[in-house]
Amino acid sequence: MTDKRTPIALIILDGYGYREETDSNAIAAAKTPVMDRLWKENPHSFVSGSGMDVGLPDGQMGNSEVGHMNLGAGRVVYQELTRITKAIKDGDFYENDVITGVVDKAINAGKAVHIMGLVSPGGVHSHEDHIHAMVELAARRGAKEVYVHAFLDGRDTPPRSAESSLEKLDALLKEKGIGRVASLIGRYFAMDRDNRWDRVQQAYDLITDGKAEFSAATAVEGLKAAYERDENDEFVKATITGDQAARLNDGDALVFMNFRADRAREITRAFVDQDFDGFARSRVADLAGFVMLTQYAASIDAPCAFPPSELVNTLGEYMEKMGKTQLRIAE
Repeated sequence: MTDKRTPIALIILDGYGYREETDSNAIAAAKTPVMDRLWKENPHSFVSGSGMDVGLPDGQMGNSEVGHMNLGAGRVVYQELTRITKAIKDGDFYENDVITGVVDKAINAGKAVHIMGLVSPGGVHSHEDHIHAMVELAARRGAKEVYVHAFLDGRDTPPRSAESSLEKLDALLKEKGIGRVASLIGRYFAMDRDNRWDRVQQAYDLITDGKAEFSAATAVEGLKAAYERDENDEFVKATITGDQAARLNDGDALVFMNFRADRAREITRAFVDQDFDGFARSRVADLAGFVMLTQYAASIDAPCAFPPSELVNTLGEYMEKMGKTQLRIAE
């Protein structure tokens, strides 16, 4: 006689949550007879998916990657956002050997430091505070030319909310007297993850050669012009700012300040892969170095400022040790 198998399912309903207030509560308003029955007839509890409970700064919203990582690890996993923010507060960020090594090489050769990334307070793929810290680092190292290539959000933030972020960044660069926001483009183009290389090419050509459909005197003016074209932050078309394009030249440094990997890989490969074939690159600059803030993929040949922390004895590993068969399905 064989033992009866009783499968156990761990099901993640992305975006599903509980809130006592019913106003503007889609889940409370929906007809959910199955969930209602399960809730009524079975033990249940709540888990928090934001802030320090999932290794994020207090008050920071969670996201799918954060939730999956904490559930799969079976413990609180301190996220890259928290880790990098802590390094900035402690001062360790400003002495990071990977970043300072590449930046110093460019500065010592009289070349420019380029910073690219999602200029956003969203905290999902990046955080604008990290970009501010990178500007500060370049200033401390003696950089004379610093150019920020701003990717705009509008997805993890309200659709038209980039103006305040650009104003703060412009003010910092003006205070340091070392550079400017050199270009704007929406994340729809710069942060594709589905091999839509025609989108990525527009961001690559903008940063490398200053190729853009639009130009503006300042970043904020460029953003306002995009709004007049009815382009929300996410979809802002390639725009150069200032008197002339800040092209990526041989010997320059390029630091990518996104910490989440999935939407950082494609454009990174365009800059660093020797055998890249996503599109015909107009030019490949011989850089002092390209820095990934975190490891976007083990197969990408570029230095990483914050290497991954190893997770051991995760939920899946523990179940395997217990002799349990597992089936994992994701979209």
